[in-house]
Amino acid sequence: MLSERRLQVLRAIVQDYVGTEEPVGSKALTERHNLGVSPATVRNDMAALEDEGYIAQPHTSAGRIPTDKGYRLFVDKLAGVKPMTAPERRAIQNFLDGAVDLDDVVARTVRLLAQLTRQVAVVQYPSLTRSTVRHVELLSLAPARLMLVLITDTGRVEQRMVDCPAPFGETSLADLRARLNSRVAGRRFTDVPRLVEDLPEAFDVEDRGTVSTVLSSLLETLVEENEERLMIGGTANLTRFGHDFPLTIRPVLEALEEQVVLLKLLGEAGDSGMTVRIGHENAYEGLNSTSVVSVGYGSGGEAVAKLGVVGPTRMDYPGTMGAVRAVARYVGQILAES
Repeated sequence: MLSERRLQVLRAIVQDYVGTEEPVGSKALTERHNLGVSPATVRNDMAALEDEGYIAQPHTSAGRIPTDKGYRLFVDKLAGVKPMTAPERRAIQNFLDGAVDLDDVVARTVRLLAQLTRQVAVVQYPSLTRSTVRHVELLSLAPARLMLVLITDTGRVEQRMVDCPAPFGETSLADLRARLNSRVAGRRFTDVPRLVEDLPEAFDVEDRGTVSTVLSSLLETLVEENEERLMIGGTANLTRFGHDFPLTIRPVLEALEEQVVLLKLLGEAGDSGMTVRIGHENAYEGLNSTSVVSVGYGSGGEAVAKLGVVGPTRMDYPGTMGAVRAVARYVGQILAES
């Protein structure tokens, strides 16, 4: 275990390097921070931190910079989450409150996160596997043609045309709508097939074919929309950090184009806690020079998806974690109210 003083020295090195982009020397540390010890003692502490792999010397004449291991200790032990100021919180709320539908919520969230953190923002659409049915609407378009509208608890709306095997009257349609909603409203998508399998038997023989067709269409909608979707924004922010990527920015940009990679990075959506992956903790090689800060968001305390940011390991972790957490909280509130 590192002594309290060495932890203080590490904290100061991380803060200075993130703030100045310059390797940090012992003289600068003692001048900028009230460490209460001489530069010689700080030099000894830095030598010990280097021996243990928390900091490294990028080239012979320079000061020291944090390693992935150093950033990890900083995030786990030393960095509190920096709260947003009241004006920042109001700005977030006002910006997100203007959203008209789920696509707009996701698009605004991406833009907001990228602006607040000046990193690349990634927002996962609410997963339908973790969603519940709010309402199923059935509308008659012609005697043998219906529109099925599925509305989820996260405000997602899916529409589908249904061609019926025979004309279907308004009375039968109202009956089907009522019976269907009484079974599936408020229930998880994954439960729906079991809940409706015997529904056709509740109808007259001549209507059962149409009821089965409508149910098939509903179940297809649930399966089709099960695909995970992402929105990404702020990629241009990476160009400001050119010197933070050892050789070239290209591997990072290529990784960001891989949706599967990003979904893995964000982690399991059901896990709503804050996750910070630093440097080589990212399994994908192209992202070894980046850090990923992600958190779950959702309505009613349960995470339905993840959002987060990708940036260089030389990141303002307390500020980034605070922004990601605050935005996730507001998005959750909007979903709960929608």
